[in-house]
Amino acid sequence: MKQAKVYMYDRIAGLLTEDEDGYHFQYDSSYLASNEAEPVSLTLPLTDKEYESMTMFPFFDGLIPEGWLLDIAQKNWKLNPRDRMDVLLKTCHDCIGAVSIQAI
Repeated sequence: MKQAKVYMYDRIAGLLTEDEDGYHFQYDSSYLASNEAEPVSLTLPLTDKEYESMTMFPFFDGLIPEGWLLDIAQKNWKLNPRDRMDVLLKTCHDCIGAVSIQAI
């Protein structure tokens, strides 16, 4: 099982998990209670229910670098391009934009 904390503007927004049943994303309860809470993506609106998917959520998959930058990351960290969660954990700690990912 692989897990990551999902941050929005340096505040923990939720938890992303990959296990044998697929991918799961759940917003943090204290983040939801905040007046400043906003969804990490329009495809993942704020809710206290857990999102589930058999494949990587398109929003998180879109954070992964592409092209030559992905090639460099795969070669330097010996990443399997088919293991999207591992690539996300290794390459998206400091993304462009409001969202960042931190491996647990």
